[in-house]
Amino acid sequence: MPTDEELQSRLVSLTRDLVMIPSTESRPQERKRCFEFLHNHIDCLSGLQIDYLTCNGHQSMVARPQGIEAPEILLCGHLDVIEHPDPDCYHSTVRQGRIIGPGTGDMKGQNAILLELMCAFHTKFPGISLGLVLTSDEERGGIDGVRYLCEDENLRCGTAIIPDGGSLNDITTEEKGVIHVRVTCKGREAHAARPWLGDNALELLMERLTVLKRHFSNYWPDQAIEEQVNHWFPTCSATVCETINKQANRIPATVSAVMDIRFPPTHSVKTMLEEIASVLGENCVLEPLMTAEPTHLDPDPLFCKITEQTTGSPVRHVRASGGSDSRFFRQYGIPVNLSRPLVGNLHAVDEWIDIDSMLTYYKICERYIEQKLNP
Repeated sequence: MPTDEELQSRLVSLTRDLVMIPSTESRPQERKRCFEFLHNHIDCLSGLQIDYLTCNGHQSMVARPQGIEAPEILLCGHLDVIEHPDPDCYHSTVRQGRIIGPGTGDMKGQNAILLELMCAFHTKFPGISLGLVLTSDEERGGIDGVRYLCEDENLRCGTAIIPDGGSLNDITTEEKGVIHVRVTCKGREAHAARPWLGDNALELLMERLTVLKRHFSNYWPDQAIEEQVNHWFPTCSATVCETINKQANRIPATVSAVMDIRFPPTHSVKTMLEEIASVLGENCVLEPLMTAEPTHLDPDPLFCKITEQTTGSPVRHVRASGGSDSRFFRQYGIPVNLSRPLVGNLHAVDEWIDIDSMLTYYKICERYIEQKLNP
């Protein structure tokens, strides 16, 4: 058994090696290289079957003990990371007890933990009912990853551990629903020097989006919103604005924007889309890109108990404004334990993960697997 110092050193080294592989959506070869790197760490384990499945160009790796299609516990992570404008930013530093760099906390640090857990248990207990799934499309919705594996390939397990939400003592019990929708507005093109001859689609869309923003502001509470403050209400964010027009002196005839909408129960995908369409009006056409209903995760009480015992602090059951791959497992009644080490500045180039908490999270999962599977 490695000492805590040795294990922590391995976790840091593995995380930093993973960060150096820019496994973004625009780099399929780098995603493939990241899979190969991870594969090399587990293919020496005896009695382990490793399968690769692909949907729409997105690869997934499923590692299970031979003869066990539905492991009792399934470790689940994603290796894709957010695209940053600077292509040379994918490296890390260690400072003040943290690994700092893009993808460290979402979620290459956690992938290092899952990999070490997989190696430790299958080395000590060959054939133990513990599996590992790594996907490559979570940042764009998980449709070709966990959704495909569960719905099309019938992936099942007793319980899923997904270290992609919450915090060390914050275990997620609820996630908001998600809608990514493209809104397109049509006008009439004209020369920009004679705007009265056209109908500016860009200005029309800006007006409607302003109305939509004002509508969603009615959901916000009066007090300032902070990370700790209750956020359990619908939100709407414009994230992309597009037009094929490239001319400064031309009024565009068509403009579109992509919106990210998050919502708790009792709202649903259907009611939220109807509400948005009503507010925007008939001149705006909605095209849903990705949708997910609000999700109850049903974490295992044993996992909560072990978290408290290991950290010495009480567990908080929290509700998340973000989403994860948990919702695809929950469609089949599979409980999900969703927490993670301490992380921060997610999706920024100075994203970080706390090193001591990585070791603590490893021990939480280790003790949970030992007590749950009783090898």
